[in-house]
Amino acid sequence: MAMYDNENTVVKSFDLTYISEHLQQAQWAEFIELKKVLTALYKRQGRPVSILDIGIGNARIPKHLSGVKEIWDMVAIYDGTDNAQACVDIASKNIADLNIADKVKAYLFDGTKLDEWPKKYDLIITTWFTAGNFYPDDFSFETYHSAGKILDLSTNEKFTTIFKNAYELLNEDGALLIGACYIDNDSTRLKQEESYNKMGMTVITNEADSFTATIEGFWSQRFTRERLQQYLYFISPEKIHFTPLDTYDYAMQVFISK
Repeated sequence: MAMYDNENTVVKSFDLTYISEHLQQAQWAEFIELKKVLTALYKRQGRPVSILDIGIGNARIPKHLSGVKEIWDMVAIYDGTDNAQACVDIASKNIADLNIADKVKAYLFDGTKLDEWPKKYDLIITTWFTAGNFYPDDFSFETYHSAGKILDLSTNEKFTTIFKNAYELLNEDGALLIGACYIDNDSTRLKQEESYNKMGMTVITNEADSFTATIEGFWSQRFTRERLQQYLYFISPEKIHFTPLDTYDYAMQVFISK
């Protein structure tokens, strides 16, 4: 079962009652940066931009983009994938309610299989800490805390596979936008734990880990710039740019040019 097919996780992840102020502000900060990237691509290409959203969630991004005509006119098509049926169902309902189905579609799809995806795009995005959710398939939420071993995240095959395939789906002069990403430090770890505790989850990780996980099946990694460059080894470093999303080293966004 996918992380967001857990009903408790889905409901509380999209309900602002349970979402910390740090998370809410990161949400809007990354959205502002996304609008800047979209506008720059539109002006450079001289035509509307095709978008693929890996992890569309509840269709929050197309909802807000479509709410501003000047921005929405810059979008040609908006395809969204999610590996959780619960998210696809919520997204599809919101897309229909917003009357934007002429441009937006949500698909149930595993991001690790993007090499099978039939289309290419000008802009590929993943938003709101989704990039940190790509945990190893053999990770055990039930036994990790008691096993007494620290997970080695010097490599993350799932993360690398997803974004390597995504990069291949970009049109010439396209862009890949990864954000928001938690920054790996103790202050951010404590903020993550606070957020998950507020959602009623039980944290099973500690200060020795570079990710936070809960017994309920939630998993979110923190990153340094060096770690992200390591995972994105197939992209020239000069094509990778980092944008802070706050002033307290909580989150960053990663812009990658084709």
